[in-house]
Amino acid sequence: MSSSETPQGYLHGFTPEEQDRLKRQARFLEDKVHDKLPFRRCRKLLEVGCGVGAQTEILLRRYPDLHVTGIDASEANLAAGARNLKALGWAESRYDLKRADASRLDAAAGQFDSAFLCWILEHVAEPARILSEVRRVLAPGSPIVVTEVQNASLFVDPYSPKTLAYWMAYNDWQIELGGDPFVGAKLGNLLQAVGYREITTKVRTFHLDNRRAGERAEFLAFWTELLLSGADELLAAGKVDEDIVSGMKEELDEVAHSADSVFYYSFVQARARVQ
Repeated sequence: MSSSETPQGYLHGFTPEEQDRLKRQARFLEDKVHDKLPFRRCRKLLEVGCGVGAQTEILLRRYPDLHVTGIDASEANLAAGARNLKALGWAESRYDLKRADASRLDAAAGQFDSAFLCWILEHVAEPARILSEVRRVLAPGSPIVVTEVQNASLFVDPYSPKTLAYWMAYNDWQIELGGDPFVGAKLGNLLQAVGYREITTKVRTFHLDNRRAGERAEFLAFWTELLLSGADELLAAGKVDEDIVSGMKEELDEVAHSADSVFYYSFVQARARVQ
């Protein structure tokens, strides 16, 4: 991750609205992202890309003996994270938040006994370099959990051409910025290349249709908000126009309320250990 204010492939911005969205997103996806993580016996966890502390709060809540050191490139998000976590009296003294370059950590070899990365490698140009540096600061036997997007998996029905056009522009712009919206599928190779062992990957899927209509509508509202969080930058860069954005909103509203609509999306979670 670059030590600059804006990570290379980050197109959502650092507004208060985006910071609030990140907190809601973490809670919305908690059951899938934090299902049976291997941190029960861990005490010193490194969280790369801690942002506004949304995932940090979940980790601290789920693992009462854990201390989390969170690092991020954005001063604005770190300030928001400090405010959010300070409001949790029970979390006092159980975390440190620092601005840092994840490819050059100011930490000793073996300093941590676990690591957690969530929705961060999609925004960087050299994910292997970050994973290698994280490995350096993990003690032997330490677990790492990496959760990432696989944006090629999106499918919606009824057919939504403006949504798909927007989605392609969204992914293309992230690549132009130096990120990778398809990095989830590459996690196994990346972790193996830099020396991790016991690598497993699990595809976690949202497949929502008439069997779960209420959840489908709820998820479509979340997904629309996620897509729109990048609209201002895409419009400013000339990657989409107002017709595409408004058309996408109309199409996703139809998908959310159609009697026979389908939403499908998968992300990937990888787990490994330091030998």
